[in-house]
Amino acid sequence: MTVAGVAARRRAGVGLSVAVAAVVVLVDQLTKWWALETLDTRTIHVVWTLQLRLTRNSGMAFGQGEGLGPLVGVVALVVVVGLLIALRRPANRLAAVAVGLVIGGAAGNIVDRVARSGDDGFLSGAVVDFIDLQWWPVFNVADIGITVGAALLVLLGLLEGREERGGAAEEPPAA
Repeated sequence: MTVAGVAARRRAGVGLSVAVAAVVVLVDQLTKWWALETLDTRTIHVVWTLQLRLTRNSGMAFGQGEGLGPLVGVVALVVVVGLLIALRRPANRLAAVAVGLVIGGAAGNIVDRVARSGDDGFLSGAVVDFIDLQWWPVFNVADIGITVGAALLVLLGLLEGREERGGAAEEPPAA
């Protein structure tokens, strides 16, 4: 592949990641706005154990670490910056989508921490959660993006490592 072809592929991967991240942030913020407007005083039972119930999380994932929101926000910002740097070389389209999911999810929750911080300080706002399975901690669309994106990145990393090990074993011995 030519240098121009590699550069075009990288730009396409970056564009795909940015587009996925933007969609995740948009859907996340719209659903959180809906949850704040609709679920303030009620719970909606959807099916089986799935219900929509408004909660606010000032800690980290799954409601742990109450009050550690500013630290979690800084870590999320570092992750987003690291992933943006990694965008310069996405391995393939699925990797670009996975990175976009993680960036979008992290950014969606960072928006909550900034926009809902009030007078408590930078990044001290609580994240809005509303998807309640009743057997798992309450979560939101941003959390889904982070979880699915991270799982895809792990899977892609495992598959890539497997291909590299398999490819090295099949190479002819050096003369």
